[in-house]
Amino acid sequence: MGGLRTLAAPFVVSGPSGVAVRTRLGQLTGADEKVLRRVGAHLGALAGRDLKARCHDGLEHDAGAWAVRKRELTPHSSARWAGSITKATHDQWALARRGQFAHIRSLEAGVRMIAHRLSLPVGSKGAKKAPGGYRSRREWHAKARRLHVLEDRLTRERADREAGVVHVVRGGKRLARTRHQLPAARLTESQWREHWEAQRWFMQADGESGKQFGNETLRISPDGEASIRLPNPLKELANAPHGRYVLTGRITFAHRGQEWADRIEANRAVAYRIDYDVARGRWYVTASWQTPVSRTIPMAAALAHGVIGVDMNADHHAAWRLDAHGNPTGSPRRFFYDLTGTATHRDAQVRHALTRLLRWAKACGVKAIAVEDLDFTAEKTREKHGRKKQFRHLVSGMPTGRLRARLTSMADATGIAVIAVDPAYTSKWGAQHWQKPLTSTTRTTTRHDAASIAIGRRAQGHPLRRRTAPPRAHQSDVHGHRTAQAGPEAPGREGPRPRLPGPRTRSVPPDAERTRATRTPNTVRDVRSEQQWVQDSLLLTD
Repeated sequence: MGGLRTLAAPFVVSGPSGVAVRTRLGQLTGADEKVLRRVGAHLGALAGRDLKARCHDGLEHDAGAWAVRKRELTPHSSARWAGSITKATHDQWALARRGQFAHIRSLEAGVRMIAHRLSLPVGSKGAKKAPGGYRSRREWHAKARRLHVLEDRLTRERADREAGVVHVVRGGKRLARTRHQLPAARLTESQWREHWEAQRWFMQADGESGKQFGNETLRISPDGEASIRLPNPLKELANAPHGRYVLTGRITFAHRGQEWADRIEANRAVAYRIDYDVARGRWYVTASWQTPVSRTIPMAAALAHGVIGVDMNADHHAAWRLDAHGNPTGSPRRFFYDLTGTATHRDAQVRHALTRLLRWAKACGVKAIAVEDLDFTAEKTREKHGRKKQFRHLVSGMPTGRLRARLTSMADATGIAVIAVDPAYTSKWGAQHWQKPLTSTTRTTTRHDAASIAIGRRAQGHPLRRRTAPPRAHQSDVHGHRTAQAGPEAPGREGPRPRLPGPRTRSVPPDAERTRATRTPNTVRDVRSEQQWVQDSLLLTD
């Protein structure tokens, strides 16, 4: 058991700190769309200019430089538009820095893995947790060349990070590269240009508490009337006082609409973002605001009525309800989803599966759901699983981050706590100790169902083994190969029982009543006889 890694303690996940709702901006006239396009293009150009200035400052940027950038943008827009642009630029630069650091960590892991495998003899087998050498000299030579490529990239990225240089593409790097693959993307140059310009537009404004309806730049009234404070160079397009343009359409938020209405009626801050979907030809508006983080309930209170263990897989969630003592009750449930297609389709599939899961949990009266705290950043690299393409695609396709965010937000709205547990050995030990005992002629228990039991028991603090030792006096060998169940404080308590050589016997209490009589064998050899064999003395003859 010394090879097992230390398990992290389970914890109750904190609730979300913000809300974002999205709806369609319909019933627009041609004049409305023309104004939106001009405002988005004008502010997008200012945002690109400001991002260039922020990247030029690098690590030397400070509050003074931020104020200078804002003053330079104010004459071309307004003070509030300039504040939104500079804040969005700062967030985008910080996101690029975090992505750069993650890329460096990935390159370092790849370099270490290739260097380790190159140091081993060709064809050598690996250990349980370490891969062996490469299969052939040809593969060894190819990986040696790739090692030099990764080392060059790592040196360049480290130099950029030390100098504060980041590489950001407004509109997205993927869309920029699509320009060179238009036939494969089934787009014409004009269609790609329309997508590119729409992605580079900027129409988002931060909210302000105390202002009318919580936002002075993009304002939406309780009856759904939307108006925009036009930038200074576009004042001639205004159709309302104070340089504002009122859109023809009305806006209604179906999801959390009452919460949004209560917030704007109290003049609390609400941020808005308007974007254009080129493929559908539709305009959308997104409203977002911050919420106080709800206090996490104690672990004991969350587990008072049991827990539902959930094992996330590539195409479904396997769930099983456990009582307060860690015993599985009822039958397992599976919530299927399809992760193929567009990102919108995948996100909708995840939401629908989580909705069914939470409804079932609420119907069962359970107040907690246990999930694995998954993080595949170190498990899906090509250097570690080079030939296992199907496994890499499987791991890369699992939306762990999106699932975590969606489940936390949706569970908080329904009053159900989410408990995150260490994912180590849950599938292996669940299949070893729970799959076979829970399989019957009417129910087929899969490895994923058994893993959900292991996840739930780990959240409750129970060991994953289901075998309990008999009383001391009833053990066949007094010193006991059936060791007593270890307590929660014992290290390695969740490991399997060590295999000891020798026969396995089970003693029966002397006062136990026989439940079935002994049956007479059918063979002549084993038939019991009432006669006794007697050895006669030798006969004496003359």
